[in-house]
Amino acid sequence: MPEKTKAKASEKANSIDKAVSGATSAANTEAVKPAKTRAKKTNLDDAGDAASAKPPKKQAAPAKSTPKKSIKEDAAMETAINSLPTATDNAVTDIKEAPLKVLFVSPEVTPYSQSGGLGEVAGSLPKALRARGVDARVVMPRYYNINRDALPGIKYIDSFMIHLSWRKQSASIYSFDGDVPMYLIENDYYFGRDGLYGYNDDFERFAFFSKAAVEFLSLTDFKPDVIHFNDWHTGLGPVYLRDVYRGFTYYKDMKSLFTIHNLRYQGVFGREILWSVGLDDGYYTNGSLEFYGKVSYMKGGIAFSDAVSTVSGTYANEIRDGIFDYGMAGLLRSRGDRMFGILNGIDAEKNNPATDKRLFANYDVNSIDKKKANKSKLQERLGLPVRDVPMIAIISRLVDQKGLDLVAVAMEEIIGKDIQLVILGTGDGRYENLFRQFAWRAPDKVSANIYYNEEMAQRIYAASDMFLMPSLFEPCGLGQLFAMRFGSVPIVRMTGGLADTVTNYDPAAKTGTGFVFRDYDARGMMWAVNEALRYWYDDRENWLRIVRNGMESDFSWDKSAERYVELYRKMKGM
Repeated sequence: MPEKTKAKASEKANSIDKAVSGATSAANTEAVKPAKTRAKKTNLDDAGDAASAKPPKKQAAPAKSTPKKSIKEDAAMETAINSLPTATDNAVTDIKEAPLKVLFVSPEVTPYSQSGGLGEVAGSLPKALRARGVDARVVMPRYYNINRDALPGIKYIDSFMIHLSWRKQSASIYSFDGDVPMYLIENDYYFGRDGLYGYNDDFERFAFFSKAAVEFLSLTDFKPDVIHFNDWHTGLGPVYLRDVYRGFTYYKDMKSLFTIHNLRYQGVFGREILWSVGLDDGYYTNGSLEFYGKVSYMKGGIAFSDAVSTVSGTYANEIRDGIFDYGMAGLLRSRGDRMFGILNGIDAEKNNPATDKRLFANYDVNSIDKKKANKSKLQERLGLPVRDVPMIAIISRLVDQKGLDLVAVAMEEIIGKDIQLVILGTGDGRYENLFRQFAWRAPDKVSANIYYNEEMAQRIYAASDMFLMPSLFEPCGLGQLFAMRFGSVPIVRMTGGLADTVTNYDPAAKTGTGFVFRDYDARGMMWAVNEALRYWYDDRENWLRIVRNGMESDFSWDKSAERYVELYRKMKGM
């Protein structure tokens, strides 16, 4: 950044910093006054004068029990999701004439840091957006154990102070020009630790990150039209943008999109933490952040953002319907036509069996026989007998949500069959120990790999014949998409994104990509497993048709990225 530009940016940041500091102090002073004296909201003005950042008007907390939604409401939801403007609409300006600018805010991004599917999405969606002419950039924390090899030539931009109540913490900003421009926010107090999550002060760590992810923009030459926040870790971002920063001319036109990747994880903390993150108790007493006697960051993201999205259409309907909504259905329904379901995709270029260098052998839909070399090499590597038997893979977090209680009930039946079962992942100790026990009991049939490694995951996808994912609920799921891309046939339950991406095979029509069961029980799961085994052993022609159908399916970001572009454009007019 040129020195003059940098000086102006620093001067602007200092002005904002002083005003936000004053606003934070005023808000905290107001917090001890009676609620009635804090009824009116005053924004920060353009000159940077300090004023108290107040919560919005009272919103009703989600109902303890939510009524079932009618079929008419279902249809209305689908209409809202499908009624986004297209590139041919008169109201939409050509993207080449007015390129969109989007900042993607995520606590994890592949390949720099990842603990789950969010990191994969944050690493691939912005890339797909840029391919469509969107100036998409990403900001994430600079963790202690970040993959430094993936960040050559990282550059320091500047530092500034973030105010959280009485505490002031320094935020240092770094940039990296890769396929997608990256910004990293450094603070050793919050992020100079092993791992990403799971600390007692996560409420403060990610409040700091969310606030810094908004404020650092004043130090750059990048002014986004939309700030795209993701999951509970960034849930306070829309709160800060609306109630602290939007009073400044620089921020007044910025819109916020909040994406729910998994509603089960909501960032719920005690009421007392509001003071620590620079917000007063009014956010609790008026119900805007209150959640069954506590404070929810997820609720903040949903309630304060300009629009809300989640990662598949079926999951959007389920959580609005009170199915796996974890107490949020009423709030989600209140967002009406500002809630959308957009299916996740995968990086098809990176995950290409014909070119992926992580595999033992490359192949494509026209050379599926070469896939066998991956199985034999993996069997050798894992100490399994080198035999051409069905290999079933489980690559997952080992938690209840993934349907592993069904697997636990059926394990005796599974290992009684002529198969091999390969597990990769970590999670609840009871499941880790369950798979270790069966690997010890049946070392010729079970390989329990209780860790996660991306290279090993790719090799298992390429080697396996079937991919077992019997989830209780699944917002989108990426495992089944990777599996089909690499020719491993998915066995899934009909829920969320699994219902949107896997269809049961129809031998008459030669259509379908896997085996799907509906009811959440071990009997239903084993029906699907047995169907897959029957085709593998007794009907290889149809089995190869299923494999090809999956490999030929398009689960790239092409369609979904286009829907996000349309949504961003619609948001500019909100």
